[in-house]
Amino acid sequence: MDRIIECVPNFSEGRRPEVVEQISSRIRSVPGVLLLDVETDADHNRAVVTFVGTPEAVGEAAFQAAREAARLIDMRRHRGEHPRIGATDVIPFVPVRGVTMADCVDLARSVGRRIGQELAIPVYLYEEAASRPERRNLADVRRGQYEGLAEEIGRQPERAPDFGPAELGPAGATAVGARPFLIAYNVYLGTPDLHLARHIARAVRHSSGGLRYVKALGIAVDRPGQVQVSMNLTDYTKTPIQRVLDLIRAEAGRYGVSVLESEVVGLLPAAALHDVAINELQLHNFRPDQILENRLQGEREGGLAADLPRPFLARVAAGTPTPGGGSVAAVAGANAAALGRMVANLTIGRKKYAAVEDDMRAVEAALEQLQQELLGLCVEDAAAFEAIMDSFRRPKGSDEEKATRSQAIQKATIEAARVPLCTAERTVQVLDLLRRAAAQGNPNAHTDAAVAVAMGRAAVFGAARNVRVNIEGLKDRALAEQLEGQISELEQRAEELSREVLGIVDGG
Repeated sequence: MDRIIECVPNFSEGRRPEVVEQISSRIRSVPGVLLLDVETDADHNRAVVTFVGTPEAVGEAAFQAAREAARLIDMRRHRGEHPRIGATDVIPFVPVRGVTMADCVDLARSVGRRIGQELAIPVYLYEEAASRPERRNLADVRRGQYEGLAEEIGRQPERAPDFGPAELGPAGATAVGARPFLIAYNVYLGTPDLHLARHIARAVRHSSGGLRYVKALGIAVDRPGQVQVSMNLTDYTKTPIQRVLDLIRAEAGRYGVSVLESEVVGLLPAAALHDVAINELQLHNFRPDQILENRLQGEREGGLAADLPRPFLARVAAGTPTPGGGSVAAVAGANAAALGRMVANLTIGRKKYAAVEDDMRAVEAALEQLQQELLGLCVEDAAAFEAIMDSFRRPKGSDEEKATRSQAIQKATIEAARVPLCTAERTVQVLDLLRRAAAQGNPNAHTDAAVAVAMGRAAVFGAARNVRVNIEGLKDRALAEQLEGQISELEQRAEELSREVLGIVDGG
């Protein structure tokens, strides 16, 4: 994956493992997502799930998880030590590779809007995605927790959500945002004195005069003779874990209390632990590549072999319905776009082609956008087929259930036809741009342009097959005929453009 976003949603359930597993299964079912970790805490009555993937896949998985949590968790019955406002309490998006914080902000707003509109759950944007300064801090968004928000949301204008209704249902509200890496870190003290834990939390957290980039609470836990300082470390590079632990030890020591142990909830960057080791061992000029495993990993992942799409091919090869031919067709279209960009980039910056450089830059930019859209359609195609399967699983006992099921099947089928139609449309646009690149660009890349034609043809062929297999099931025959007409026109146009490009590269 060239573009990776991490998502760490927190769900208000830590005592029913079967519920957490159902939510996790929904996340795992989204193509292009890798579930990395699931942490539950009975005292907090909370689960923290970590997964990564492309922006499109991560956004879809976050939405599906929120939908599942809303179905399974009733906030009117929820009790736990951790502050919370909803079944899906918070959904943060974190840039990992090939994406910016601005990309995560856009994703947060898109997913937040969808949760508000489709699930009727109030959504508050926070951190980098916040719509107003007073909502940047998650603690301010959670003020009063679920119970307090239920009283204020429809009465106080400042509590109006960014998306969704201004009222709370059983699923509560959700905070959706974008932020840097955050480390959830807890320290256990050898005392039952909750007042002392809260005192130490005040000494540590930034908002009450403590360490920058630290949020802390003192809470009770189900451990005899112990309490906990529960923290979020929002920038470990500026306030390292070791500094936080040292201050807690010092504060606890003033009262003759010891630190028994600490824990990390979820995942953290290796660099955070490197910093602790460097500090404790007083290492001078230590580099991460001095760690044997880091060096070996770098050697093993070097070169082209590291970029081969092995995980995607493994998913295609597996005995599961998705991803299938529609997703592969979209990827073929993306490959055609990438080869077209190659032709353009082998032309840009060369004196011989200075007269067409501006046009080649425009072609390359347009192809890059189409490449990303086609990769997104790969994910959408798999999701569309999953939706069809879900619609067929609906109950069909009563007449009302049968009618609802039939409507759901038709709606899902239309979407399953629309997505490959979009794949064909985008690929035809790729072939049109490829014609411009081949006609004006560096002839040394003509073979690459010819391969791009083959990939584009495969994409349109595969997309057309998927459109037709789905429109067979449509009851609206007028719509079916319309879609058939559109895909037929796209097939014809793709063949015309393919012949033109091959004529150029073959000197015809």
